[in-house]
Formats: sequence, C-alpha cells, structure tokens
Amino acid sequence: MEADDPDPRRERRQALRALLAQADLAALLVTKPANVRYLTGFAGSYGALLLLHDRTVFFTDRRYERHAAGHLAEAELVMAPGDLIRAVVGVLGPVDEGFGFEPAGLTWGDGQRLLLSLPGRPVVPAPPLVEELREVKDDSEVASVAEAARLGTEVFDEVLGMLRPGVTERELAVELELRLRRRGAEGAAFDPIVAFGEQSAEPHHRPNDRPLGRGDLVKLDFGARVDGYCSDMTRTVVLGRASERQRELYELVRRAQAAGLAALRPGISGGALDRACREVIAQAGLGGAFSHPSGHGIGLEVHEAPKVRAGANGRISPGTLVTVEPGVYLPGFGGIRIEDLAVVRPGGHDVLTTATKELLEL
Repeated sequence: MEADDPDPRRERRQALRALLAQADLAALLVTKPANVRYLTGFAGSYGALLLLHDRTVFFTDRRYERHAAGHLAEAELVMAPGDLIRAVVGVLGPVDEGFGFEPAGLTWGDGQRLLLSLPGRPVVPAPPLVEELREVKDDSEVASVAEAARLGTEVFDEVLGMLRPGVTERELAVELELRLRRRGAEGAAFDPIVAFGEQSAEPHHRPNDRPLGRGDLVKLDFGARVDGYCSDMTRTVVLGRASERQRELYELVRRAQAAGLAALRPGISGGALDRACREVIAQAGLGGAFSHPSGHGIGLEVHEAPKVRAGANGRISPGTLVTVEPGVYLPGFGGIRIEDLAVVRPGGHDVLTTATKELLEL
C-alpha cells in the first residue's frame, strides 16, 4: 500500500480504489492523459497508471523516469519503452480477477492485445470512474481554473485595443495565444475561435484571413491553461456602431445567459440548465438558431462532465465547474454568443469570468 502522503492525488487514488470495488474490478489501467495527470500529477506524453487494491504501478520510459519518480515516490516504476501492453501483462500475471481498462485511452488494437494476452481473465472496458471523480473539484483545482479565467479576462481587455479595420481573424487569434503565455499561462486551453461579421454565424469557426470591417460583429471564444486546468469564455462585440438588429439579438442572448446563470445551483440537472437558456431564445422565435448545448463541464479538459444539454439528467453538485453559453447564429448575418465560467457553491454559484457583458461598440 502507499505510505501516508499529504498530496491530494493520493486521496484521489484511494477514492478510485473504492470505486473499483463497487465495479467488481481488481485493477484498472489508466491511460487517458487527463486522468493520469489527475491521479498522479504526471504531465509527460507517455505514462500509464495501473491501480490495484494493494499496489500502484506506473509505466513510462527513460525520458520521464525522474519526472515520474518525483510525482509517485511510493509507486513501482516500470520502464516500458514502446510496448505498454506487454509491460502491463507482465505485471498482472495470470490472475482470474476482473481487470478494467479505459476505452477512451487505448486504441482498439491495444484493447484487443490485452484481451488476447490475458486468456481466462475478465478484461473489460471500464466505466468512466476517474471522470466521475473529476467532476467535483477541490479548492486547489478551482483556484487553478480561477487563475486561468483571470488571465483570460485580462487578455480580452488587452486585445480590444487591436480591433481596428483591416486586422484579420488569424492575426487576432495569434495575439490571443501569445498574450496568454506572456501573462503566465501554460498556453491556450484550445485553439481560439475568432470570427468576424457573417463568419460569426459559425459556432466553432476556424480563424482565417478575413479582415475586420466597420459594423462587423466580433466573436471571441478562448481560454487559458494553468497547472493543466482550462478556462473558457466568449464575448461578442461590434466594431463601430451596432445596428438595431445586432442590439436586439445581443440583448436576447444576454437575457438567455442571465436566465441560465440564475438557474445554476446545486441539484439542478444539466438538462434543466440547458432549458433555462433555450426557452428564452425559443420564445423569441429563434430556437432553431441556437444550435449547440448551453454549456459543459470544464477542468483538465475543455469539455468534460457534466453535460449541459437537452436530456442530461445528472445533478450538478457543489464544486462543479460549468460554462453557460447560449448563442444565436444567423447565416449571412452573424452570430452572438456570451459565455461565462462558474463554480457551483452550496448556496448557488460564483462566476469566474469577469469581463463586461455590456454590448461594446468599439
């Protein structure tokens, strides 16, 4: 067994062991990078954790030997250059107890090799046990996301000064990433979405060389990464004076987003939160123009549990981080999205993105 260790990651591994017992598994091979980092702190490109009830085994290669040893002093460290499956089979041996692996963290071919290499042993794709643990964040995780959100807000305020006729989407996207790094982020949480004018009608538009012009909507969706944890925010502004139609749609989206935030509290389901946003837009006759979920969980991955979409029944607990991001998208005209990142608290929630949501006319 592992020795006493103040690291919260040890507590996470112990909590996972309890889930293994409930799932009738004697061992779990954790290979999904975000899950490996959550349980160990290891952030290299090649590492896997084998968790048994009485052993912790970590697989990597010589490139990361010291890095792994520094994060898992009590674990058995196994060098497995180029052949993780063979090394795992060698450690497990011919035992007939249930063995689970993460289907999202292995290729189909490696999953088949596990099955064939352990004849007679129940080898099964495990349910998302680590993701279940990751859904509720501890204080240190929330602090990392809050710092990432703070950096994002600061960079948003900075790049507003770059919005002038002729600047391209691609140029602005590069500046967003560069300025996040300059302020101390590990990097962008995802490829920034920068969309001008009619191109803002694409919810996940990829920036190109389209230049900014007077009267254009400008949609900016981006986030920072701090200690592996992500932030995510979207703001939509106008270069110059907004048209009446732009104002009307912006106010509609802002009311929908406010309705979602007003509903965000412990115990609400993801489906009910989605509905709170969606009903406002549907009542305005534009339900078909809102083409994506109203939000998502966030943490070590930009999109993780819980789901915030129609039909999502899972209840949201205190300590969960979610986005609230309704939008309206009209082809040929443009799109407007407003997205905040919030942490659910016992009495409601705290919004971590603090950039203004007033319609900015620059």
